[in-house]
Amino acid sequence: MVTTAPAAWAFDLDGVVWTGRRPIPGSADAVNQVIASGADVVFVTNNSAATVDQQEAKLASFGVDARGRVITSAMAGASLVDPGDNVFVLGGPGIVEAVEHRGALSVEQRSARESVDHIDAVIVGLDRQLSYERLTTAVLAVRAGARLIATNHDPTYPTEFGLYPGGGSIVAAVETATERSAVVAGKPNEPQAKLVRDRLGPDGLMVGDRPDTDGAFACAIGFRFGLVLTGVTSQDDLPVAPPPQVVAQDLRSLVEAVLGSGVP
Repeated sequence: MVTTAPAAWAFDLDGVVWTGRRPIPGSADAVNQVIASGADVVFVTNNSAATVDQQEAKLASFGVDARGRVITSAMAGASLVDPGDNVFVLGGPGIVEAVEHRGALSVEQRSARESVDHIDAVIVGLDRQLSYERLTTAVLAVRAGARLIATNHDPTYPTEFGLYPGGGSIVAAVETATERSAVVAGKPNEPQAKLVRDRLGPDGLMVGDRPDTDGAFACAIGFRFGLVLTGVTSQDDLPVAPPPQVVAQDLRSLVEAVLGSGVP
């Protein structure tokens, strides 16, 4: 049980604040209540497909000012490449943005039949433009010696229509074809943990809907874990490991329990 209000809060997005394009009722008000309390707030997501601006704009459309508060698995993945590296991205524009911000070069291949010897690293995440040709380029580059980096290994993510294939399902395809294991950057792994620790310090609460990512991430950064049942995990799945310090039906109820006051 959380007995004192955290100095910092880290919120997952999918399944916590929204489901697909739909906001989860009361979630924006709950986040704003936490921000108004004076706590430091970040949004920590394994969604690597969207750019930071897109993530911030989506939160703004729900009434949450998230400027400068979004930390993505794409940012964590890009932290593992060096400035000047040639990086093939099997993923969305969020990864391309993070790679270029890092000072590396996002390279495009017109065909998998081109030489891949110039590619230093392959970063794989959710790719809604996935094609066999691009998958083949990633596989050939890794087999030729490029480092294999995954933004996350989440097999699915929740939408208003059910669970969709996540970036982890694409990572699994590349790992199978290359017979290599990817270095995974996003929750609950160290690259993203370092970004959050550097920003928030040692005392906080990680709120998410997946014990295997959000709960394990809370342990990795030394935070307490708050579990909401609006995403992947349901009441029927309890108990879970790692055990959360607080469980609530939704974010509104969790914030009310932790702060000890109602969320309007």
